[in-house]
Amino acid sequence: MSLPFDPIDEAARQWGRRWDGVPAMHAVTSLMRTQQLVLARLDALLKPHGLTFARYEALVLLVFSSRGSLPLGKMGERLQVHPTSVTSIVRRLEDADLLVRRPHPDDRRAVLAEITDAGRAVVERATAELVAGDFGLDALDPEALADLSALLRPVRAAAGDF
Repeated sequence: MSLPFDPIDEAARQWGRRWDGVPAMHAVTSLMRTQQLVLARLDALLKPHGLTFARYEALVLLVFSSRGSLPLGKMGERLQVHPTSVTSIVRRLEDADLLVRRPHPDDRRAVLAEITDAGRAVVERATAELVAGDFGLDALDPEALADLSALLRPVRAAAGDF
């Protein structure tokens, strides 16, 4: 369903009748709505693989690790999610036989998540699907994608993201 007007423009118009900060309000509302739309597209691309984007990110993190495994705490730090979320993600991936949990060999308090061969295979198939779908950003050309990344970098830096 397509509206005959941009609801974010209308919200900004209404906002401006009451408060200051219209440019920031418009930008953040646009950013959040875009995030919802892109995440929905990514999840739709990943659903046939039995994944959500959060689960896909966890598997890719394990693929990128030198041993194919990481402590759950380290996964949470790198994915920037709450420990409860990591536990939930890992449990679902383990239920799908895409990773296994193992005791940490050097720290009896820690648990490692280790990607399985099936997990590696699904990452390859899912990644091909995401690349073919331009990660849900097919409305932007390569120059616009680079501009978008550059535009968002200072916001991430100011928040201490890196």
